[in-house]
Amino acid sequence: MPTLILVRHGRSTANTEGLLAGWTPGVALDERGAAQAAALPGRLAGLPVSEVVTSPLQRCQETIRPLLDARPELRAHTDDRIGECDYGDWSGRKLAELMDEPLMEVVQAHPSAAAFPGGESMRAMQTRAAEAVREWNARVERDHGADAVYLMCSHGDIIKSLVADALGLHLDLFQRISVEPCSITAIRYTRLRPFLVRLGDTGDLASLIPREDPPAGDAPVGGGAGAP
Repeated sequence: MPTLILVRHGRSTANTEGLLAGWTPGVALDERGAAQAAALPGRLAGLPVSEVVTSPLQRCQETIRPLLDARPELRAHTDDRIGECDYGDWSGRKLAELMDEPLMEVVQAHPSAAAFPGGESMRAMQTRAAEAVREWNARVERDHGADAVYLMCSHGDIIKSLVADALGLHLDLFQRISVEPCSITAIRYTRLRPFLVRLGDTGDLASLIPREDPPAGDAPVGGGAGAP
């Protein structure tokens, strides 16, 4: 079965403003995010990408545009199922404010039980994304062969949930996974089991440098802004 390249969108204006974007329209890449997207074709050079699938949200569409420009033979298929988690009433709010919400403790420690007011549950988010991957695996294998490579551009929580699915981890453990903006995660699927062959690869070790303000123990909902 195919190898899936998962690309998280580049750093967005919501990331730098500390907002939980969700499906809020008009969230674009910031200057650094645009530079990350521009570097993506070079990072993927040599990989025979057969199909490109993307979230419908602007920040993903902008991330994938340089790759499509560099490879005019490719066109992007938009799939709502790999769009960001629907955070409902939390969408567009400051993450710092949300830390005081009782639901945040559930999101951190027991995400399989977390459902956002006016939005969806994290369990439903993982289910739709995993179903999308399985359908695209079958389609890519049918059209391009079992050794094909294809790419999806999506969001932090979606990618983390797909990694958990590939590793056979319960969703309650997915907050232990980290994927930075414009990072590359690769999963090779086989008939019996998937293999995680890359996780959150940015080619940059800046996020490992100790900071004056060390990150908190909680996982950043939505994925976080990455290295400073």
